[in-house]
Amino acid sequence: RRRDMAARGQGAPLAPAFHAAMFRSTTTNRALVNIGGMANLTLLPANPSSPVYGFDTGPGNVLMDSWCQHHQHQSFDKNGQWARAGKVNAALLDQMLTSPYFKASPPKSTGRELFNQQWLDQQLKQAGTEITSVDIAATLTELTAQTICADLEQHFSCCQEFYVCGGGAHNAFLMTRIDALTGPSIKVYSTGVLGIAPDWIEAAAFAWLAKQTLNHQTANLPSVTGANSPCILGGVYYA
Repeated sequence: RRRDMAARGQGAPLAPAFHAAMFRSTTTNRALVNIGGMANLTLLPANPSSPVYGFDTGPGNVLMDSWCQHHQHQSFDKNGQWARAGKVNAALLDQMLTSPYFKASPPKSTGRELFNQQWLDQQLKQAGTEITSVDIAATLTELTAQTICADLEQHFSCCQEFYVCGGGAHNAFLMTRIDALTGPSIKVYSTGVLGIAPDWIEAAAFAWLAKQTLNHQTANLPSVTGANSPCILGGVYYA
């Protein structure tokens, strides 16, 4: 990431270059979201002369997982079953959506230094009303779904196919909300239908980045990170 940052880029996200190399279509406008701790969105226009764009939309699983660990003593909410039993608190959701990050324009990237349990505790304190833990779980799921889909609509309303990877692809409740929010004009799939299982995308991306470095080929996308030029990333250190 440091080589991209040396070129005045943000150093993240890096995966969109891999997404473009593997999944770009010349006939269909596609988008892909990786829902790990954070969620990062890649926009893949069918027109080869149009640049690929990508950025972090905000929290992916990080807040949902942290909340589940505190209140269910489980590392994650399997299939979103606990959150599904709750009800979205509209006031809390609206308050969280006022976070400046969501209003920022790409290129942008974020991480656990911003969206973490401390951030969530502050949001709950500001809400000033008692909200059940299960309703907060539902609201956090909705936050992830809405921020992803709002950015997709704002920056790539011509999208026809939307692919999901990362751990979030296994959250059935989250996937249901994304499908509902994107509407009937966009088909939502797991990346498994393109030949790479959602759990493998991140590892495959960094293997591809290594291949690019070994072949002396660039691997960052200035349209994504804001760098002033394409760069060969990483380093090779021989014994």
